[in-house]
Amino acid sequence: MERPSPANDFQVAHATLLQDSFRQFVGRDLLPGPSEDPATAALRLFEAEFVVVSHDTRADPVLSYGNAAALRLWETDWASLTAMPSRLTAEPVHRDERARLLQATEENGFIDNYAGVRISATGRRFRIKNAIIWNLVDRTGARVGQAATFRDVEFL
Repeated sequence: MERPSPANDFQVAHATLLQDSFRQFVGRDLLPGPSEDPATAALRLFEAEFVVVSHDTRADPVLSYGNAAALRLWETDWASLTAMPSRLTAEPVHRDERARLLQATEENGFIDNYAGVRISATGRRFRIKNAIIWNLVDRTGARVGQAATFRDVEFL
């Protein structure tokens, strides 16, 4: 599996965005432990045992980030994941539910304890549980995407 360099400028900036927005909306840290330099935090986030994935704000949002756990779960590489419309992470029958969830997140800042069925790039179905979905906002307060994190996965 192709792995991006977690120390590149995008990875560092996006990891900071993910963590800052998580802290703003959820009220706690995404990564446990003491604060560290941004490059080290980006590496820790990329290598975390839990999934972190995000998408942008296009009309048909495209995935913008997935850590190593996300790449394994969706059975894909970085280039393919970050070119994938995020709606394709759910089967067509589950896309209306997913759209309602993302709208609720946009309006409320975050939601937690989400569960839903998703599908990998190879067609493997799985249920995510206890997920937190939150808005991504830049330093000016502009919404630049949404992200999700979870640990609990049940393969179907």
